[in-house]
Amino acid sequence: MGTKKSRNTETSGEAKETASRKTETRAGKPVSPRAALRFSAINGILGLAGILAVVLGYVLLSQGSITAAPLLLVLGYVILLPLAIIL
Repeated sequence: MGTKKSRNTETSGEAKETASRKTETRAGKPVSPRAALRFSAINGILGLAGILAVVLGYVLLSQGSITAAPLLLVLGYVILLPLAIIL
């Protein structure tokens, strides 16, 4: 039983040490895990453009567009919205 306790404390100690060492880099600067998802103006612009592209794509789809609607939907869902989250 003493072995299990020491094993648990070692594991939790290793987890704390690993968590304290985990810092992601963004533009060469160390960033804490909490600050890794900070949004700026570019994120808002890309997100808004993605939402507008998706809405316009669905509007055009409801009117029967078979070329522009799918292009706008792919642009919004595959390019703009993911970029808004990543950047």
